[in-house]
Amino acid sequence: MKIIKNTSRNALFILVTSSTLFSIGCSSAPIKLNDVDTSNSPKKTNFSYPTPDHFLGEKLQDNEEKLAYEISQHIEETIRKQYTTKLALRDAHPKAHGCMKAEFKVLPNLAEKFAHGIFIPSKNYDAWIRFSNASSDASKADYEKDARGMAIKILGVTGNKILENEKNATTQDFIMINHPVFFADNASRYLKFVDATSSDSILKKLKLPFTLGFKGTKNAFSAANSKITNPINSRYWSMVPYQLGSGADRKAVKYSVKPCTQTSELITKQTNPDYLRTALRSTLQEKNVCMEFMVQPRTSSNMSVEDSMTEWKESIAPFYTVAIINIPKQEFDTPEQNQFCENLSFIPWHSLPEHKPLGAINRMRKIIYENISTVRHQMNVTQRIEP
Repeated sequence: MKIIKNTSRNALFILVTSSTLFSIGCSSAPIKLNDVDTSNSPKKTNFSYPTPDHFLGEKLQDNEEKLAYEISQHIEETIRKQYTTKLALRDAHPKAHGCMKAEFKVLPNLAEKFAHGIFIPSKNYDAWIRFSNASSDASKADYEKDARGMAIKILGVTGNKILENEKNATTQDFIMINHPVFFADNASRYLKFVDATSSDSILKKLKLPFTLGFKGTKNAFSAANSKITNPINSRYWSMVPYQLGSGADRKAVKYSVKPCTQTSELITKQTNPDYLRTALRSTLQEKNVCMEFMVQPRTSSNMSVEDSMTEWKESIAPFYTVAIINIPKQEFDTPEQNQFCENLSFIPWHSLPEHKPLGAINRMRKIIYENISTVRHQMNVTQRIEP
């Protein structure tokens, strides 16, 4: 198959792209740069590893918790090496196209089966939205193929949250990519992948397609093969499942966001390396923008919550719009707002229990995201605060 005919070329391509699909990483604001002190590096988080929900089909993999900490440590070591003398950026999605204010409006006629957690009929929330490239290289030009991300932080959300050290936070996060599936769902395989991408060994990098396997390589290549005209004209998926509701009525769902009105803009040749930020800025200087937030309930037990590599086909499990995201006309590209947003952390475990993340990838995220966020804020000598 084409995806593995040129093993060397595609392995290196995956190296610079799909390695960042695992997360929309946490960040730190450019407040002060000091020499990095690694002595207080958090090797373990202060909270427990997620307990699987057998009712929804979750099942721990062999040594999963141990492997999650090892993956986290690998990523931390890479960050500390990469940003020894400069501002520590996100490990993934470091290049933002814009971070802007928005309104998240739950539909007034929402069906009862969706009315859980933040999805309260007619409820309006303020929000922050960040669009980004997936590549860990913040200097990579927008006109190069890459996966694209959308992170949403809902404000004013009452109720205890899942993260033990942020139970009183009033935010709910959703993170998405413009591709419906992930490239791995096995902790052991992902650790090998992280080890290869952080290694100086060319041989390890050339073996990446074999590390990921046929399906994982195909998913990574497809996700990282994207060119878009404007972040607000694209569709985004959660890739991995989440709980909706609580008690015996809880169910497994996935999320997606799409423009309210599909445009027919053509992909044209670009020379501006930051053309996606330029496109966003130009659009929001002229008009308001609308996007639909959708929920996809699982319709069969064959749609495994542990299999993040297989798409839940919409012909079998359709999406339903539950909220409208309004992004008002605004000037978002200012030094103050860019700095504020650079310090925001987007973590799927910033969540109400009714929206608990599900599956191995999400369970590992709880350890990895929290550790990397803490490390970056330590390196940049700044405090992490939820808005």
